[in-house]
Amino acid sequence: MPRVDADLKLDFKDVLLRPKRSSLKSRSEVDLVRTFTFRNSKQTYTGIPIIAANMDTVGTFEMAKALGKHTLFTAIHKHYTLEDWKNFATTSPECLEHVAASSGSSQADLDKLSSILEAIPLIKYICLDVANGYSEHFVEFVKTVHAKFPNHTIMAGNVVTGEMVEELILSGADIIKVGIGPGSVCTTRIKTGVGYPQLSAVIECADSAHGLKGHIISDGGCSCPGDVAKAFGAGADFVMLGGMFAGHDQCSGEITEKNGKKVMLFYGMSSDTAMKKHAGGVAEYRASEGRTVEVPYRGDVENTVRDILGGLRSTCTYVGAAKLKELSRRTTFIRVTQQFNQVFS
Repeated sequence: MPRVDADLKLDFKDVLLRPKRSSLKSRSEVDLVRTFTFRNSKQTYTGIPIIAANMDTVGTFEMAKALGKHTLFTAIHKHYTLEDWKNFATTSPECLEHVAASSGSSQADLDKLSSILEAIPLIKYICLDVANGYSEHFVEFVKTVHAKFPNHTIMAGNVVTGEMVEELILSGADIIKVGIGPGSVCTTRIKTGVGYPQLSAVIECADSAHGLKGHIISDGGCSCPGDVAKAFGAGADFVMLGGMFAGHDQCSGEITEKNGKKVMLFYGMSSDTAMKKHAGGVAEYRASEGRTVEVPYRGDVENTVRDILGGLRSTCTYVGAAKLKELSRRTTFIRVTQQFNQVFS
C-alpha cells in the first residue's frame, strides 16, 4: 500500500532565520573558514566550504582559479581530458588543494578518473555524481573507488534521506551530496515526480551524517546569499552552487546579445543540450531531466563571491555566530508565508 508521510517538509523559501543577541561589533569579525577531518580518508580540509557545481558551464578550471583565491572549492566537471588536467596542474598547482575530479559510475568514467588521479597525485578529492544515488550499483561503485583510492576524500550523491547518507558513508564516501530536484535547471521533479524539499532534506541528512562523523553538501536550491546561509544553518557542512555561479567570465560558453542585453547559456547536466554535447543525444530509454536557459552575463565572479560571503558574514552577526562553525547551533528557523516585500521585484 502507498504510504503518505504527513510530516511537514520545508524548502528555503518557507523559512527565515530568527535574529538573536550578538556580541559581534562588525561582520568583519566573522570567521567563515572551516576545518574538517574526514571519516574515511582521514584527510583534513581547511577553507570556506562553498563549492562550484560540477556542471560543464560552471565547474571549470577558470572558476577554480578565481574561487581558489578565497579558499572556495570547485568540483571540476568530468568532460575535461587528461591533457587539460595536466595543463591545469602545471600552470595552477596552487589550485589543486581546492578542487575535486568528477566522475560518473561507468567503467569508462572510472578508467578516466584513475588516469587523472594517477597522473596528478596532488588531487585529493573525488566527486562521484549520479542523478540517483539510491541504486545498488552506485553503492558498489563507491566501495570500488574507495578501495582503489583509500586516501582520497570522496564526495558522493545525490540522495535526500538519512538512511542512504549512512549507507554511502559506510561504503567509503566522506561527503554526501544532498538534493534531488531543487536545482534551478533541474526538471527531475516535473519529469519523475520524485524529490524532497531541500531544507528538510539537509536537516535530516546532516543529522545522519554527523552521527557517523561524516559530512554533507547541500546541492541545489540556493537562489540568493540568504539561501546559502539557511543551508549552513540547517546543518550543511558544504554548500554547492550552480545557478548562482552561472553567467560569469569564468564559465564556459559564449556571451551573446539578446534584445540589447548580454546573456550566456546555462543548462542542467541531464538536459538535451548537455546530452547532445557529450553523449550524441538523449538515449531513447530516458527523458531529459534538465532545462537550458539564458542567464544574464554577470562579469567577473569575484563580485558574486564577495556578495555571497558578505551576506553570510552578515547572517552570522544577526544570530550571534562569531564563526561559520557556530551558525547551525545559533539557528532557529521561523516559518513564513512570504520571504520579502515584492512590490518592486
